[in-house]
Amino acid sequence: MIEHLASGEKPEAEWRIGTEHEKIGFCNAKKLPLPYDGACSIKAMLEGLQRFDWTPVLEGGNLIALKRDGASVSLEPGGQLELSGAPLENIHQTCGEVSRHLREVREVAEEIGAGFLSLGFRPDTKLEDVPIMPKGRYKIMRDYMQKVGTMGREMMFRTCTVQANLDFGSEADMVKKFRVSLALQPIGTALFANSPFTDGKLNGYKSFRSRIWMDTDADRTGMLPFVFDEGFGFEQYVDYALSVPMYFVYRDGKYLNAAGKDFRKFLSGDLDVAPGQTATMQDFEDHLSTIFPEVRLKTFLEMRGCDTGHWDELCAMPAFWTGLLYDGSALDAAWDMVKDWTADERQTLRESVPSSGLQTKFRGGTVNDLAKQALEIARAGLNARARLNAHGENETVFLQELDAKVAAGQSSADRLITKFNREWAGDIMRAYTECIY
Repeated sequence: MIEHLASGEKPEAEWRIGTEHEKIGFCNAKKLPLPYDGACSIKAMLEGLQRFDWTPVLEGGNLIALKRDGASVSLEPGGQLELSGAPLENIHQTCGEVSRHLREVREVAEEIGAGFLSLGFRPDTKLEDVPIMPKGRYKIMRDYMQKVGTMGREMMFRTCTVQANLDFGSEADMVKKFRVSLALQPIGTALFANSPFTDGKLNGYKSFRSRIWMDTDADRTGMLPFVFDEGFGFEQYVDYALSVPMYFVYRDGKYLNAAGKDFRKFLSGDLDVAPGQTATMQDFEDHLSTIFPEVRLKTFLEMRGCDTGHWDELCAMPAFWTGLLYDGSALDAAWDMVKDWTADERQTLRESVPSSGLQTKFRGGTVNDLAKQALEIARAGLNARARLNAHGENETVFLQELDAKVAAGQSSADRLITKFNREWAGDIMRAYTECIY
């Protein structure tokens, strides 16, 4: 298992950028969520997208995903449509991939009378009105969530995120990147906060999506303070992963309910739901995918703290983290920025940012000040990478959206709150025209 994580080590020339983002679908007629089946549905979306050379993926006879050139389109539990992008060399390619995907989605959506929102949380649909997608693992998760927190189902059915997946060169490089990105994850949350609405009203948060994760399942979420312990490495992360209760075992095309059970028993062949069987490396990889800290380690590092947003933000988010982590001098500067933060300070940031956003207080300043400093480091890192597009521009062009946020001291959530209170006059239906891809 340790060797599996270590197999992600790559020389810098082979480092890639993977970007994932989710979208909230709805039918135009009544602004209701997309059901799985029907004329205006998730299934119709997936069938329509196949014209763009996507290959279908079935589970139990149901169309649940598409694959193409190292990328995939898949379903989250409440029908959120996700693009898991291919590993790409630079942000210009990433943004091109996002743009192509959104064009394809819009073409099919317009044909079936659907649309997709660029928000981190469903703005008005109640939890009980969100359709459930036909994927076996989601039923297991849905039932288990009720036992370990109060907001797990909210996370599953009403949230949307954007995520960047980044490589490391060695165990030491992984550790440094893990620590920097964990410490700075709340700053990313504040910059990309975009979920201020619940059930048609303001919910009192900038990132309600982020708040939800704080009461989903304490065993598998959070800021992982042990990552900052002396001697942390692949082995210590495996120890942590083995302490996280299981969700399922996948055998013969079916998900066996192992919710709450000990993966170590699976290693020794003593798991009651799979008698006589021992865990394979694929089982361990599946288990890793059921752990949800703010930064997650697989054979790469996943930045998980941000709400999804509009097109510019989907390109800015991976640019921000790439700039911080993919240049040695920038990574050193980012570590210098956070290395004396205490575990209590990191946790306080994590707990305060969902409601206070960029205005969160920190050491006599604000998170907006920290965001400005992090952006300067990220810009230097992207300048040093010097990856140019056809117009001779480097990747710093994708930070312009974030520059505007820190200059104004406002995230997308801050702007939406102002609009809701003023020009929208409290009419949440305006989100269906102003927050659409």
